[in-house]
Amino acid sequence: MTNTTFKPCDLVIYGALGDLSKRKLLVCLYRLEKHNLLEPDTRIVGVDRLDESNESFIGIAHTSLLAFLNHEIDETIWQKFSQRLSYLKIDLTQPEQYKQLAGVLDPEQRIMVNYLAVAPFLFKNICHGLQSSGVVNADTRLIMEKPIGHDLPSSKEINDVVAEVFHEDQVYRIDHYLGKETVLNLLALRFANSIFTTNWNHNTIDHIQITVGEDIGIEGRWEYFDKTGQLRDMLQNHLLQILTFVAMEPPADLSAESIHSEKIKVLKALRPITERNVEEKTVRGQYSSGYINGKAVPGYLEETGANTSSTTETFVAIRADIDNWRWAGVPFYMRTGKRTPNKRTEIVVNFKQLPHNIFKDSFRSLPANKLVIHLQPNEGVEIMMLNKVPGIDGNIKLQHTKLDLSFSETFKNSRIFGGYEKLILEALRGNTTLFLSREEIEQAWIWIDSIQSAWSKNRITPKAYPAGSWGPLASVALLARDGRGWEE
Repeated sequence: MTNTTFKPCDLVIYGALGDLSKRKLLVCLYRLEKHNLLEPDTRIVGVDRLDESNESFIGIAHTSLLAFLNHEIDETIWQKFSQRLSYLKIDLTQPEQYKQLAGVLDPEQRIMVNYLAVAPFLFKNICHGLQSSGVVNADTRLIMEKPIGHDLPSSKEINDVVAEVFHEDQVYRIDHYLGKETVLNLLALRFANSIFTTNWNHNTIDHIQITVGEDIGIEGRWEYFDKTGQLRDMLQNHLLQILTFVAMEPPADLSAESIHSEKIKVLKALRPITERNVEEKTVRGQYSSGYINGKAVPGYLEETGANTSSTTETFVAIRADIDNWRWAGVPFYMRTGKRTPNKRTEIVVNFKQLPHNIFKDSFRSLPANKLVIHLQPNEGVEIMMLNKVPGIDGNIKLQHTKLDLSFSETFKNSRIFGGYEKLILEALRGNTTLFLSREEIEQAWIWIDSIQSAWSKNRITPKAYPAGSWGPLASVALLARDGRGWEE
């Protein structure tokens, strides 16, 4: 069962001097402090291999907040937050050094929560180091960042190591998209509103689009990214997780077990993409030079440190089909890429057109209704529909209108947090609902590995697309073959 007792924690961040910690974790923890969401006795222990003191680590944290907060530091809040911070120098490859943790932890008063903000090859060292130091007990938790492997075998290897030390209920595999309000709102939208609950199937929905676009390039991550690619870096986790929330059956309740069970059923029902159908179901792309917001940017092969013969994809578009009763015949089109015109993450549910049109003076063919769910940059929900244009001339003229539910406007008196704040808080509180189970990760890899293998066997290389566009023309053709088009 999930431990939901809100007890103080010792949050130990491995890789505390790294980019993720400084850009995201410390900033998010400060925001939780600002809103009084951290238990008063919770402590934050930074662990890294560099020779820093408590005082110098606190200074590094302060510098990070100055650099990455989008507002000024409140001195009163900072003083309260900084008193939680301490630092330990530990070489993560040396098991005996983990014994230092016993001197700063208090298992009688606080639950140990370990955040692995390091490369996956160190996960094994950390798990064995924690085990040998004797600091792990039944309440200890482990937060794991992606990527958890680069394919199914490597994912299993990592999870097997973790399972030697931690029970599955103690493991929190993080995907920050699952902390976004609009992703969580899918549960309420689908299962608390009869207008959608009774119309969320192949009878009324024509197709669904999921788009995750990034206007940035590689930003110094070329070596890592080139070994990974957009399929494994984004689609394997973020887009498939969004898809499971959109497509899953109603869970029995809101427990982690019920939600994970329904998401796994969706992943198992995904129709395999193999060398027989990969060319008609997928598109690979790689950005060339172009313009973003009027500024010239280099192509992928022109980035600093690039291998000019690389065939790694920076864009993927896929038609996915879910073979079950609810979604029979309803395609899910997913696309994700770097150097797109803007940063955008959204879900577009396209409903079927009405079979008969009595408003031909306005539209020769009635446009279908659409439900648009914006995940970023501005979270909210829109319903695209047709309304009569006001007037007394005797004619009924229709016009496209939208019902707009902007979260920032509708919930002005509510705090809207980012994904990391929500997930860190849930981990500190012991709620595994918004984290990934091992079986989810492995089912996703089974589907992704088949695509990766098919690309290799069929020697499918990426098609070029100019930076500042929505991918290669083949991405447009992917939908055009079905008589559809991307939402732009």
